[in-house]
Amino acid sequence: MSEIKKVVLAYSGGLDTSVILKWLQDTYQCEVVTFTADIGQGEELEPARRKAQQFGIQQIFIEDLREEFVRDFVYPMFRANTIYEGEYLLGTSIARPLIAKRQIEIARQVGAEAVSHGATGKGNDQVRFELGYYALEPNIKVIAPWREWDLLSREKLLAYAESHGIPVEMKHKNGGSPYSMDANLLHISYEGKGLEDPAREPEADMWRWTVAPEVAPDQPQYLELNFEKGDAVSLNGVTMTPAVLLAELNRIGGQHGIGRLDLVENRFVGMKSRGCYETPGGTILLKAHRAIESLTLDREVAHLKDDLMPRYAALIYNGYWWSPERRALQTLIDHTQQTVNGWVRLKLYKGTVMVVGRESRTDSLFDPTIATFEDDGGAYQQSDAAGFIRLNALRMRIAARLQRKE
Repeated sequence: MSEIKKVVLAYSGGLDTSVILKWLQDTYQCEVVTFTADIGQGEELEPARRKAQQFGIQQIFIEDLREEFVRDFVYPMFRANTIYEGEYLLGTSIARPLIAKRQIEIARQVGAEAVSHGATGKGNDQVRFELGYYALEPNIKVIAPWREWDLLSREKLLAYAESHGIPVEMKHKNGGSPYSMDANLLHISYEGKGLEDPAREPEADMWRWTVAPEVAPDQPQYLELNFEKGDAVSLNGVTMTPAVLLAELNRIGGQHGIGRLDLVENRFVGMKSRGCYETPGGTILLKAHRAIESLTLDREVAHLKDDLMPRYAALIYNGYWWSPERRALQTLIDHTQQTVNGWVRLKLYKGTVMVVGRESRTDSLFDPTIATFEDDGGAYQQSDAAGFIRLNALRMRIAARLQRKE
């Protein structure tokens, strides 16, 4: 272990990474540099600085990455209408490549031989972090404490923290361990405790961003989102940066109980895991994005995107953001978005998001003279459909004749 003189730790200031900080100092006898990313978790980050200082950390990086996170990671993902396993909006998955990228940049800056993270050996995040590290810095050394130490429960972590004078916040109100939580501008997730029983309903006071739909306002709220090249650029006529817009949608959507999810997902380490998620702004954005695409994308292009989306979602979920195949898919997806321009009107009501209007003045493929149920003046020749149908039925007619002979 003596070859590692300096390590950059992805440090949140929470229980796991606070224990890891002290454990790295004691086990590896190396200098620890902490890196804390502000990606919109909504927490005061200065306590992380003070905790690091308590353990003699000299180089402390706390950086506001909110705009980069939404602009360069969330928005590109949403251009693909990305959903994993039919429900999950990948709030945790999409944050990891950005953290890995900046962590590697800091390691280069300070001359560190290694990087470290707080992901467990059971989870997905260890893979997401480390695939990012290696893709960006092939020879970096990685320290994953959960794969080395014997502190394999949250109770043991709490005991270690107490014995080493590490302050711990957010204990569960009934005592014991807190939920395992992850938050950023896209979502907040909850795992552990009572959620480990998939038959048990989550505690009502667990949710932080959203009200229960049944107690949401009795009056709907209308929003209008404007899109340019597939990205939302304004809300109700007010131009906003990506991070500000998503934060505002989170606030509004949360008031209407939008974006709750209780999911048993398939982790790629081989187990099923139950988690709960709140993604109010992302839920609204995806609904609106599909609505404007319905006007502006060619049918076969839209269907091709839908075919590719599960593969794209799996790449992000499995940690392959920096892979050549994800980059190639992104190039195709971004090409399709050049005509995705216009506005979408939405109605929010008690946990639901309904599209109630959409328009693209420059790129709409909707032709009312053809789509009308009234007299179209010859814009569409209905008799043409007969030949089209007979040609498409030909192979089935041939097969049916053969079956009759049998």
